[in-house]
Amino acid sequence: MAGIYIHIPFCKQACHYCDFHFSTNMQLKTDMVEAIRKELEMQKDYVQEPIRTLYFGGGTPSLLSETELNAIIDTVNQYYDTSGVEEITLEANPDDLKPQKLKELRNAGINRLSIGIQSFHGPHLKFMNRAHNAKEAEQCVKLAQDAGFENMTIDLIYAVPADDHSIWERDLNKAISLNVPHISSYCLTIEEKTAFGNWAKKGKIKPAGEEFAAEQFEMLVNGLTGAGYEHYEISNFAKPGLYSKHNTAYWQQQPYIGIGPGAHSYNGNSRQYNVSNNPKYIHALKEGTLPFEKEVLSVADQVNEYMMVRLRTMWGCDLSYLKERYNVDLKAVFAKELAEMEKYGWLTVHQNMMKLTEKGKLLADKIAGDLFID
Repeated sequence: MAGIYIHIPFCKQACHYCDFHFSTNMQLKTDMVEAIRKELEMQKDYVQEPIRTLYFGGGTPSLLSETELNAIIDTVNQYYDTSGVEEITLEANPDDLKPQKLKELRNAGINRLSIGIQSFHGPHLKFMNRAHNAKEAEQCVKLAQDAGFENMTIDLIYAVPADDHSIWERDLNKAISLNVPHISSYCLTIEEKTAFGNWAKKGKIKPAGEEFAAEQFEMLVNGLTGAGYEHYEISNFAKPGLYSKHNTAYWQQQPYIGIGPGAHSYNGNSRQYNVSNNPKYIHALKEGTLPFEKEVLSVADQVNEYMMVRLRTMWGCDLSYLKERYNVDLKAVFAKELAEMEKYGWLTVHQNMMKLTEKGKLLADKIAGDLFID
């Protein structure tokens, strides 16, 4: 089974931390929808499997009108085998989720919402330049639940600079009290080409320190697992059986098609990267060409990617799989390194399954990088 990711590159305003591809200029929205529909048609043979999941990301997909959303979904149904689709997710901002909008999303077939709350604390929302306020952050979840959306996830950001952990503790408690089935939480990182990155260069803001971030991550893990959530990926927590099917397929390296400017596609042997420029993307599709760059993955690329992605999950890396499929004996190649990492309490290797400990999850990228093969 395969997935389709559709990138909607528009936002009302720019969040100060975001380095995703988007535009606050809506003038090209109609042309963009038509270009996306054209790319869906042209990419129909990229994967041969039936589609299991459809994901509208961004940007802010909740800015799509009912007509635009239905047109894209109709195109997917026209050119792909969607008879087995189980999950259709749409990312939404809290301020967009009014009763009429929720009704339109339900009518379009959306059965899962990903709501970008980030914080329930008004000053933090203003600091991040979010378009919603604290009241809308809480209210939107209740409105969605009343509209029949039982399956949803909310996003939270931790390590926002603060004097102590009290705001983060309140955010966690509020999220738990809303009884949502899934929570994704990410550490605030200061990216160079963002407002925060510019401010940090000028000394206008001081990022939270590593120890502060680590303490809040520990609070996140303890708080959510104590409330019955399973920590199934470093940044993702779900009530039992309610994992994100779309993102889990990424982490288990299932094929997917990325549609829209800046979107990526993966079929096991190669990756494709669409141009991150709205006018260039639209122009190329009008001319009947697909505006992407392609990277053929070597054996080393495939092994390294498997380790990098799977180490982030509760399933871990199957070392016997790497040996059987790629003839790579990681335990032999990195015997010294693995022994040291086990000694430090960063990971465990048991019956050929390599998994990070809670301590090791704080160092996931470093650990994976240290185990990359040439």
